[in-house]
Amino acid sequence: MSLLEVRNLTKSFGGVRAVDDFSFGAEQGEIVGIIGPNGAGKTTAFNLITGVYPLDRGSILLEGKELAGKEQFEITRSGIGRTFQNIRLFKGLSVLENVMTAADPYSPYGLFSLFTLGAAFRRREREVRAAAMEYLALVGLEKYADEKPSNLPYGLQRKLEIARALATGPKVLLLDEPAAGLNPSEVREFIGLVGELRERFGFAVLVIEHRMEVIMTLCSRIYVLNFGKLLASGTPAEIRANHEVTEAYIGKEDASCSV
Repeated sequence: MSLLEVRNLTKSFGGVRAVDDFSFGAEQGEIVGIIGPNGAGKTTAFNLITGVYPLDRGSILLEGKELAGKEQFEITRSGIGRTFQNIRLFKGLSVLENVMTAADPYSPYGLFSLFTLGAAFRRREREVRAAAMEYLALVGLEKYADEKPSNLPYGLQRKLEIARALATGPKVLLLDEPAAGLNPSEVREFIGLVGELRERFGFAVLVIEHRMEVIMTLCSRIYVLNFGKLLASGTPAEIRANHEVTEAYIGKEDASCSV
C-alpha cells in the first residue's frame, strides 16, 4: 500500500461532477504531479483530501488509515499539510507568528497553564518559537521573522506558506500552484527548494501546477485530470508524448504541439 492512497474520489456540486472516480497514490519520498486545464477538478481534489469538502464517494488512506469523514484539524494532525492556490496568511501576525500558529496546536500544555502563563506554557512557547525559526531558515525567510506578511514580495509569501505547512509535521505535503506568479529565477529556486525539503524530511509531495517546467523537473509520476476524470497517468516522458493530454490543454487543431 502507498503512503497515501486515494480511491474513487468523487464530488458533485449541483449537477456538475467536479471530481469523478479519481484514484491515485503517492509513496514516501515521491513527488507526484496533478495537472489539467482550468476547471479540471485539481484543487477540488486537494480540498477533498484535506477535508474542506465532504466526499460524495471514495476513500482516502494515509498509512492505511481512513481520513474521509474526519475534521480538517484531524486530517492535518494525521500528517497532511498543504498550501493554497490563493495565498492565505494571517495578515495581522508577523511572519514568525504565522509559522508558530501551525505548530502551537500540537502543544501539550493544558488550559490552566495557558491562563496562568505557567512554566510549561513558557517553555513550550520557546520551543515553538525556535522550531518556527528553523522552518523559516529552511525556506530562507529567517531575516523577515518580525515583518508582516503583506510587506513581503509575492514569491516570499509563497515560501512563508510552505514554512507554515512544514510546521504541521506533514507526511504528505500538498502544494497548490506554488509557482504561480513567480518569475523564471524564482521558479528555478522553488524547484530546488522542494527537492531539498523532500530529501530532508522524506515526505511525499503532491503538486498542482500549470508551469510545466516545475512538473516535468520535479515529478516522477503525473496524473492528468480533465472535466473531473482521470485522462492519463505516467512518467513525465509518457505524459509529454500523450496525444490526448495535448488535446486537452491546447485543443485538437494544435495537437501536434507538445505539452
